[in-house]
Amino acid sequence: MSENNNNNQEDISKDNSNKFEEIKSEKEDRIIVEQLSKEMKRSYLDYAMSVIVSRALPDARDGLKPVHRRILYAMSELGLTHSKTYKKCARIVGEVLGKYHPHGDTAVYDSLVRLAQDFSLRYPLVDGQGNFGSIDGDNAAAMRYTESRMQKITESVLEDIEKNTVEFRENFDGSETEPTILPTKVPLLLINGAVGIAVGMATNIPPHNLTEICTAIIKTIENPEIEVNELLEIVTGPDFPTGGIVYGTKGIKLAYTTGKGKVKIRSKIHFEVIRNKETIIIDEIPYQVGKADLIIDIARKAKDKIIEGISDIRDESDRDGMRVVIELKKDANKEVVLNQLFKHSRMQTSQGINMLCLVNNVPRSLPLKEIIQIFIKHRKIIIIKRTQHDLTKAEKQAHILLGLKVAIENLDKTIKIVKESENAKTAKLELINVFSIDEVQAQAILDMKLQKLTGLERGKIIEDYNNLLRKIEEFKEILESDSLQYNIIKEETQKIIDKYGDERKTELIEYDEDIDIEDLIKSEEDVVTITHAGYIKRIPLETYKAQGRGGKGVIATSKKEEDFVEQIFIANTHSYLLCFTNKGKIHWLKVYKIPEGSRQAKGKAIINLLPLSEGEQVTTIMPIKEFKENHFLVLITKKGIVKKTDLKEYSKPRNGGVRGIVLDENDELIKALMTNGSQEVMLATAKGNASRFSEKDMRSQGRATRGSRGIKLGEDDQVIGAIIAEKGKTILTVTKSGFGKRTDVEDYRLIRRGGKGVINIKTSERNGDVVGVIAVEEDNELMVISKNGVTIRTRASEISCIGRNTQGVRIMRLKEEDKVVSVAKVIIDSEEEINSTDEEKEIKE
Repeated sequence: MSENNNNNQEDISKDNSNKFEEIKSEKEDRIIVEQLSKEMKRSYLDYAMSVIVSRALPDARDGLKPVHRRILYAMSELGLTHSKTYKKCARIVGEVLGKYHPHGDTAVYDSLVRLAQDFSLRYPLVDGQGNFGSIDGDNAAAMRYTESRMQKITESVLEDIEKNTVEFRENFDGSETEPTILPTKVPLLLINGAVGIAVGMATNIPPHNLTEICTAIIKTIENPEIEVNELLEIVTGPDFPTGGIVYGTKGIKLAYTTGKGKVKIRSKIHFEVIRNKETIIIDEIPYQVGKADLIIDIARKAKDKIIEGISDIRDESDRDGMRVVIELKKDANKEVVLNQLFKHSRMQTSQGINMLCLVNNVPRSLPLKEIIQIFIKHRKIIIIKRTQHDLTKAEKQAHILLGLKVAIENLDKTIKIVKESENAKTAKLELINVFSIDEVQAQAILDMKLQKLTGLERGKIIEDYNNLLRKIEEFKEILESDSLQYNIIKEETQKIIDKYGDERKTELIEYDEDIDIEDLIKSEEDVVTITHAGYIKRIPLETYKAQGRGGKGVIATSKKEEDFVEQIFIANTHSYLLCFTNKGKIHWLKVYKIPEGSRQAKGKAIINLLPLSEGEQVTTIMPIKEFKENHFLVLITKKGIVKKTDLKEYSKPRNGGVRGIVLDENDELIKALMTNGSQEVMLATAKGNASRFSEKDMRSQGRATRGSRGIKLGEDDQVIGAIIAEKGKTILTVTKSGFGKRTDVEDYRLIRRGGKGVINIKTSERNGDVVGVIAVEEDNELMVISKNGVTIRTRASEISCIGRNTQGVRIMRLKEEDKVVSVAKVIIDSEEEINSTDEEKEIKE
């Protein structure tokens, strides 16, 4: 028994082994050996082509992506025409998913929603009922809550689909068929545009006005050799559903000629005065910009002072239209704020145009004329197929009517044959033999109702037959004539214009696209005033009325008692102010960005107009009308470093400013001077030394460099001032203890740069250190300011003009522990004859 068991086990083991080998052999036959790189390449290309052809890019003929085509066809199959009742969107999505589109329901519903949004499509194809989202960026309600049906224009997209005008293919499981293209009479690709991202490519076709595009189609049919420039006279540019303004035609011409270009879109605005405040009202915004996001972005940038001059922003939009109110501060210039909004917010956007679409399932970027020609060709094919379908149907009907006509003409004989026949089959054969007709005609005679035998009905059959013969001739003529086919396209296109044509929503403004936004600011001469405390404003030059000599003059500014006007000059609104800071940086400030104020206004703190960092202070402000050749900037630091740089090095403004000089540790920039290349510079130190040297001793250096030594400083000494030493002027030196003097420039001998210099004033225990040095003339007015805020105003002529190596005279009597902190020239408050005297020339210089 045991031997038998062992034998059986061995047999089973052999059988299992044989089966294993057979299975292994079968598996080896099914294994495909392939390099991983090749398989990855093939699989990725297959995936890429699937995305390109079946998802992301529209067809050049009907302008639809597969998902949109399937949605519209499904709605057509459900009978959801514009005159029928609405149906739940969930029902439509289910129809599309179950029959045609094997993807997620979210993708289908999102596409359905977009087809219904009048702010997304220029001509919506779906009529939605319920919450379908908003221009604020709100999402649509869930598909179980919303309902929809087709718009009236959509019926023109699907018209004639039942006449074998387009090819059908099997759906994903072979249970249904779906159209590969729609026989649209409406040029959807251009009127609604398309946006899509494929693999390695993207399309962005802007929407256009239906009337313009259809007119261009008609003109192209009439003149196939029409030039793009002629089409541009008809199709002036994109027409966005949200309106707005398109600036410039260069990008449009490029896109219509090559298929690629770029356009600038701006919000449409107007100005209002509300509660004595200037406001900017936004009426329309650029395409695909969310209103809520735009408002939040503007508010955030106003808070961060990227956009300045806004006091409040609110949304007053309602069912009558958009209205976003931006309230401005009292001292804000509305034109400046508006241009900041255009520059820093999405009130102005640039939209790239790439008219990429599928032509015979191949992605191509097409110019305007070629897209129109492809649509015309598509319509021609549809008309031919439709006419052929109608011809075939008419011929079948005529064939049947011919049989009925024969029967009617031989009515008694026909009745006799039918009456005497044993059954229908016998009657049919007898009719075929007697009247020489075919089986179809014989069956039609047998199916004919008795009412057709009345005289009126017999006449109608003959009339219908004759009408069909005429139609057949017309159909044949159409099929044989290209001109008739094109005439039909023209007639149908004109009907589309008559039914659905409307006016443009987007305004088009042609301008030189090289013009900067600021060129829209009026160019005019303004008077700019800067106070010692750092407040700045501008006033139109006309404010200073011309007066006779000896007149009272016009007040330039109102100030705190301790503040005074330190600089006043005339500058064009497009000119620059170069602002130098203690950290060695240079900022550019356009004059038009300075708030315009009244004569009595204090102005705005200049630190609020510049992007300064913590601890950064403005030390010098210099008006620059143009960056001339042979002009230089000389920068002076606290540690006696000087640097000369060509003015042209600063001709390219940057938003955050640039480094003007590389500073050593604990060093600061204290002064900037503009020279003509052959002037003399004087540096003065806190310990009473002064060095006068020619700027020719300084070589011109690049912008971001350290410079070289201008004066040799003693221990604990530092430079406190620098001036251009001009002959005929005197040097005013003031010390901490309130003493000072004037000395002629010629008393300071000219030395080489980098020397210790000569004694400027004795900094004895009585005098204290020097706090300020300025070049003055006899009639200049001066303001001396103490640490405790005490000020004294005096004329330069009242201060003695004495030698260098002296202690000077008392200028200001101070209380104990009070010290002088600064001295400056005062620009008098009453500017007489600023428009007509030599004083204007001096200010301009």
